[in-house]
Amino acid sequence: MSNTTDETAVEETESGATDESSPQTTEEETTEQGAAEGERSAASVDLEQEGEIAADYLEELLDIVDLDGDIDMDVEGERAMVSLVGGNLDQLVGDEGKVLDALQELTRLAVLREAGHRSRLMLDIAGWRAAKRAALTEAGTQAAEQVKESGEPVSMDAMTPFERKIVHDAVAAAGLRSESEGEEPRRHVVVLPA
Repeated sequence: MSNTTDETAVEETESGATDESSPQTTEEETTEQGAAEGERSAASVDLEQEGEIAADYLEELLDIVDLDGDIDMDVEGERAMVSLVGGNLDQLVGDEGKVLDALQELTRLAVLREAGHRSRLMLDIAGWRAAKRAALTEAGTQAAEQVKESGEPVSMDAMTPFERKIVHDAVAAAGLRSESEGEEPRRHVVVLPA
C-alpha cells in the first residue's frame, strides 16, 4: 500500500472550478491516517494497562513487606513508567540498584502474566533511577567537553546497557559520537572526537 499522494490532484469545488491549493485526500489515505491514530491510541492504552497491572503488583508487594509508599504512573515514549515514592524505600533499591533491577524484572513478569505480552516497563524507587540518569547525563556531557578540548577519545567506566544508553544520548546531544566497547560486564562507552 502506497502512502504517496499525487501532488497534481486537485479538489473540484461545487461550482466545477478547481482549487489547486487543496490536494484531494483519498479514501485510502483517510483510512491509513485513522488506522495510524488508532494504533497510537491502542499503544497508549496498552501502556496505561501495563502501568495499572504493575501498580497493583507493587501495591501488594508493599503490603507484604509492610512499607508505606505512593505509586506514580506515567507513559514516556514507548514505555510505561512506574515510580514508588515516599516512606523509607531505600531497601527496595539495594546496592547500586540491584534490588530495584530485580523488582523491575519481577514487575515485568507480572505484566506478562496478566497482559500476555512482554513489557519494557521502567520502575523507579525513591527517585534512584532519576538521580542516576541525571548523574550519567552529566558524566556524558563532561566527557564530551573533555574530548572537544583535547581532541582525544575518552573511555568511561563499565556500565549497564541502561546506563550506556543515557551516556550515548548525552554525548549525541553535545554534538559528538560514542561507541560501546568491550564485553559484559566490562562493556563501556568511548566518546570520540567529531
